[in-house]
Amino acid sequence: MLGLPGGITALLFDLDGVLTDTAAVHAKAWKATFEDEGYPFDIATDYVKYVDGKAREDGIRDFLASRDVHPPESEITRIGTVKNDLVLRLIREQGVEAYEGSRRYLEAAEAAGLKRALVSSSNNAAEVLKVTDMARFMQERVDGGVKQELGLKGKPAPDTFLEAAKRLGVAPEHAAVFEDALAGVAAGHAGHFGFVVGVNRANQAQALKAHGADIVVDDLSELL
Repeated sequence: MLGLPGGITALLFDLDGVLTDTAAVHAKAWKATFEDEGYPFDIATDYVKYVDGKAREDGIRDFLASRDVHPPESEITRIGTVKNDLVLRLIREQGVEAYEGSRRYLEAAEAAGLKRALVSSSNNAAEVLKVTDMARFMQERVDGGVKQELGLKGKPAPDTFLEAAKRLGVAPEHAAVFEDALAGVAAGHAGHFGFVVGVNRANQAQALKAHGADIVVDDLSELL
């Protein structure tokens, strides 16, 4: 059903890069933020390797560590606030588009009676879902705020996906994960979910497979 193996009854979707074209906005914000701090940042390599799909603070920590920079937590929080403010401004100024193939897939999943949850590292997930009219498809949402509230580990740890499956009332082996980030695919694999779909938005199909994707598609419409 919908390109999925038998036994899958729930779908767990990342937001940025899977449902909405916000990954490019985040990448632009990361680049501007880090370079204003004096650290050259290459979207093609640094974004994918160090920050994509991760909680904001983890991304900052990992990128700066790659430059042998280890600031105190207060500095990491400050940089994170600057980056988040910039993302919100870019979203307001430029808007956010939902991928049409993803919208069609969600419509088909709803019609098929499959349970659905959003699993995002973003603290802005609710706003983006509302702006793109995608909130109506989601029965549960585990985002950056929930992660912080419950003290969950961020991707590539599977904690947020496991929490979403729990909220939907399904075991991991009966849930499919949809991710475009290497950290997210790794989280789906680590959580022993029934199926992991890698969404290739950044020309990294082989890397998605290597990190644990069972199948890689360029757009969710390919699964219909």
